[in-house]
Amino acid sequence: MKKIGRLDRPDNSGSAKMFTNPALEKLSRTHISIPIAIFLGVGLFSLYFGIFTASISFWKGAGLLLSGFVFFTFVEYLLHRYVYHMVPDTRWKDKLQYSVHGVHHDYPKDKDRLAMPPVISGLYTVILYFLFEFIMGDMVFYFLPGFLVGYALYLGVHFTVHAYQPPKNFLKILWVNHAIHHYKDPDVAFGVSTPLWDYVFGTAPKKH
Repeated sequence: MKKIGRLDRPDNSGSAKMFTNPALEKLSRTHISIPIAIFLGVGLFSLYFGIFTASISFWKGAGLLLSGFVFFTFVEYLLHRYVYHMVPDTRWKDKLQYSVHGVHHDYPKDKDRLAMPPVISGLYTVILYFLFEFIMGDMVFYFLPGFLVGYALYLGVHFTVHAYQPPKNFLKILWVNHAIHHYKDPDVAFGVSTPLWDYVFGTAPKKH
């Protein structure tokens, strides 16, 4: 199997020590509920603000919400495939790739590192707001909530597939695909919250 982390095989019971400084080490960890609460809270506030300040019709607002959600799933796929799995051909890339994602492949069941720390999550939210506001003006108050709900759903799904056994229903495909990505072939199944883009771009696991 292609090596993404630094261990010969995933350690399902261990946890990496990322920093020698205990304060930084603690800040590199988070309970999954904190970033989810940040994204949902900011998203709901943005939607509330948009309803009472932006002159946007109900159907346009609904379309923007859905567009933001779908756009997130696309960004999730692209980031996972091309950034998190970048070829670490320089020392800088190797350190970045391992810190951002390689460590997760080494310790896939480390529940404290299944999401970015709250400080980074909060910074992401601020950057996304100003980026979308620059591009689309008042429509940001509807598009951003859809995007952030997608982000929160992704975090919830990612945590759940690592922390719990797969259900006996149609959602099982999310568990199966992510297990294949971690334990069989890291070059397939990049979509976590949905397999849609894997089918679109031909990276869905092959059926035998």
